[in-house]
Amino acid sequence: MELQSQVLLWELVLLHSDDSSSPPVPSGSLPAASSVVSESTVSWAAGALAVLRCQSPRMVWTQDRLHDRQRVVHWDLSGSPAGGPARRLVDMYSAGEQRVYGPRDHGRLLLPPSAFHDGNFSLLIRAVEYADEGLYTCNLHHHYCHLYETLAVRLEVTDNPQEAGAHWDGEKEVLVVERGAPALLTCVNRAHIWTDRHLEEAQQVVHWDRQPPGVPHDRADRLLDLYASGERRAYGPPFLRDRVAVGVDAFARGDFSLRIDPLEPADEGTYSCHLHHHYCGLHERRIFHLRVTEPVAEPPPRDSPGNGSSHSGAPGPDSTLPRGRSVINVIVPEGRAHFFQQLGYVLATLLLFILLLITVILATRQRRRGGYEYSDKKSGKSKGKDVNLAEFAVATGDQAVYRSEDIQLDYKNNILKERAELGHSPLPTKNIDLDKVFRKEYCK
Repeated sequence: MELQSQVLLWELVLLHSDDSSSPPVPSGSLPAASSVVSESTVSWAAGALAVLRCQSPRMVWTQDRLHDRQRVVHWDLSGSPAGGPARRLVDMYSAGEQRVYGPRDHGRLLLPPSAFHDGNFSLLIRAVEYADEGLYTCNLHHHYCHLYETLAVRLEVTDNPQEAGAHWDGEKEVLVVERGAPALLTCVNRAHIWTDRHLEEAQQVVHWDRQPPGVPHDRADRLLDLYASGERRAYGPPFLRDRVAVGVDAFARGDFSLRIDPLEPADEGTYSCHLHHHYCGLHERRIFHLRVTEPVAEPPPRDSPGNGSSHSGAPGPDSTLPRGRSVINVIVPEGRAHFFQQLGYVLATLLLFILLLITVILATRQRRRGGYEYSDKKSGKSKGKDVNLAEFAVATGDQAVYRSEDIQLDYKNNILKERAELGHSPLPTKNIDLDKVFRKEYCK
């Protein structure tokens, strides 16, 4: 009898849910059109690293290894006549495991076991009482897709059977039930994300597109395709393909930012990041209008030691001359090795100078020694001539002795007498300076 009553009650639940709910949504029929969540204009200088930020925590690849505990439904009650905070009544995971919290609710509160297969999460209260009045909320949680949906139903209990019924108060459904009768609180959601268990590991796809200036969106060029399975595909022109990249751990961190390094003027255009999570129903697009500017040349630092700049009245650069690339002098502190290297250069130069000086001194002394030898030779020749002079002096002496004889002659006049005396007087001695003779011979 108890089993038959439960079967009748669930048939009533299914009939009521089919009549009052919208037609079921077939799996995979959700619109796949991407919604633009952001659009921005960014600019970088040519040659720099450009990063187009595209992040979403809902795209993080956290593979569901438990399968059955990623989806859960629970009913809560607030605003009951007894007062107090909201309390949990019953919950159920996708595996079909139900848990009733209140002792008095065991056997009174029921959820359909096939809720995660047909999308019917309605709560059945077998015999309502005045203590059951309040605001009931049906909460659906999908931890894998980070989705949370809530549906509210107000339950009122009456003793008049004619007042029983349901109406809409503009925000939620109000259900009036006769005391002691069963009450069905409707909560139906047949979206495939709540019913298709085997699709939890479906592919997640991210792709980047590029539109050159003047090209519409429908003719954009595909740059990259990324799949949660690890597969990657690169497209686009060759000059850009080798300079764009997305992190290898993109799906682990939910960061699909595009990096262009180095940036070139030809990279200008519109870039779009498309995030598709087909199972979770996520279809987002982020648009970036990229502009490339000329690189800014940084001026050399002023008053830096070693670059010759100061606040003195030094002439500045000529503004009429074309500007080129700035040269920045980088002064590296001298180390001990550099000091010894410079010292070695100084010592080597000094040693070379000393060797050169010694060479000049030796050459000069050698030349003087050669001059002395030549003088000695000339002196030998002069000695031979001195012997002849000595002999000549001796002969002269002999003549002087010979002529010194006194001859008595009678002269007619004084003039003849003087001549005779001069003829008989000894010749004067001739002094020869040998040093003067040597000098003459040496100069010859």
